[in-house]
Amino acid sequence: MLDSLDDDPAVLPARTRALEGADRDWWRGAVIYQVYPRSFQDTNGDGIGDLPGITRRLPHLAELGVDALWISPFMTSPMEDFGYDVSDYRDVDPIFGTLADFDALVETAHALGLKVMIDLVLSHTSDRHPWFAESRRDATNPRADWYVWADAKADGAPPNNWMSNFGGSAWEWDAGRQQYYLHNFLISQPDLNFHNPHVQDAMLDVTRFWLDRGVDGFRLDTVNFYFHDAELRDNPPLAENLWNERTAPRDRPYNRQEHVYDKNRPENLAFLKRFRALLDQYPAATAVGEVGELIRGVELMGQYTAGTDRLHMCYAFDFLNTTLPEIEDIRPVVEGFFSGAPDGWACWAFSNHDVTRHATRWADGHGDRDAILKLAAAILLSLRGSVCLYQGEEIGQSEAEIAFEDIVDPWGKRFWPVIKGRDGCRTPMVWEAGARHGGFSDAERTWLPIPPEHVEASVDAQAGRAGSLLETYRRLLSLRRAHPALRHGTLRFLDLGPGLLAFEREAESDRVLCVFNLSRAPAEFEAPQSRPLGGAPELGASQGAGARLRLDTHGAYFARLD
Repeated sequence: MLDSLDDDPAVLPARTRALEGADRDWWRGAVIYQVYPRSFQDTNGDGIGDLPGITRRLPHLAELGVDALWISPFMTSPMEDFGYDVSDYRDVDPIFGTLADFDALVETAHALGLKVMIDLVLSHTSDRHPWFAESRRDATNPRADWYVWADAKADGAPPNNWMSNFGGSAWEWDAGRQQYYLHNFLISQPDLNFHNPHVQDAMLDVTRFWLDRGVDGFRLDTVNFYFHDAELRDNPPLAENLWNERTAPRDRPYNRQEHVYDKNRPENLAFLKRFRALLDQYPAATAVGEVGELIRGVELMGQYTAGTDRLHMCYAFDFLNTTLPEIEDIRPVVEGFFSGAPDGWACWAFSNHDVTRHATRWADGHGDRDAILKLAAAILLSLRGSVCLYQGEEIGQSEAEIAFEDIVDPWGKRFWPVIKGRDGCRTPMVWEAGARHGGFSDAERTWLPIPPEHVEASVDAQAGRAGSLLETYRRLLSLRRAHPALRHGTLRFLDLGPGLLAFEREAESDRVLCVFNLSRAPAEFEAPQSRPLGGAPELGASQGAGARLRLDTHGAYFARLD
């Protein structure tokens, strides 16, 4: 249990010495590269990526210039939700390798100067986890209350109106216990009962297991789902003034409720403090929480990262569902977060393994696709906060069209063809244009098909080619590392003209002006007294009329402020 560590005099002095020499704030402004292990690199020829494959490709991340990698789940799992249904928190699924393979990955990453973060799915387990097998046996066993069980209503109906993210009721009847159990996702993913302190202790022990193996931090899946309302009250309908067809479309009944009782509970804050206290016992361990909330995401980010005793950072879905953005899609979100949580910290992302890739949302159908994707990279890597890049983002990988017979995502199978699921953003990474399956695998067939247009834009096809998207990412990341203002400085928005997103970043004597043209036409503006920033990629900025500067459509400009 958590308190046992405090009683070990042999552990504390060594750990204290390690803490003294560590950069505990490395995460502040860090760029974290998300690896989806099934799709990164296959080394054993089964068509599925693995941990040795990640190790093999770590030099790409070091050369790209990121600070850390986050590895999506690789723990033992029946893979009904591809690792987000854990059946053993302390081992590696054989599909991906062994614990020894993981240890080798961590050692190699650290030698390259990369931190290693891993996905922790704490809100639920697989129904094949031994804990659930024991819990469902009867209502009196030692783990009977480790999951959320409830009696049926008098008419046999579920306890309340809560809905699953994957469709239908969030409650499933168990004939053995003669009760319903809660599942916010698949029926095979029962929710743990965090009101039980033994559950909290068990999850903290899991966290410690991976910290002791050398991980530098965690991405916490669905961090706002840990607690439910102990009274099991019905969620109210979502108020009409909160409807937003872009962020909360009506295509799913789940979005028609205001989720005040099945998630987003205030009790979560006390557990996050316990979690942070554990991390603080290790050298520079960090955590970023995924806030799975479309309505109050930024508000919860602020609550969960306020002060120094909760999470280090959080990210929400505000930029993960937008199309080609306008200023009003970006400025209010960033401004709103830091004004509402001045001592909190955000982690921004435009793509991940659960949403349509922004290369498709932003750029498909536009003639200037390359310029749009360079603009997206320039914006993301200039915002105040930390950043998550999703694998393939740096080469412009788009959403793949997956035929129904090739779909493996349970969400996609259920809601086809209205919602096509998440397979399109999870297709394998492409490394070599001339190799089989783009250098991802030697297998006859990969777990998801690879579109030919992805292979044409492989890493080796772009590396070293001046002006390529990959080289633009490398230069932007180098620029971010070179300027404390871009990494962790303050941000102040400027009004330079219609369609222009502009802000000043400042850290001590380092002051950087960032201007982005989000309009559909070239724009001119009067820049503050400044000089073009050395090392910045050429992104369509030039001298305009007189003292004014000109930005091409989707152009960007970086300058040092005098």
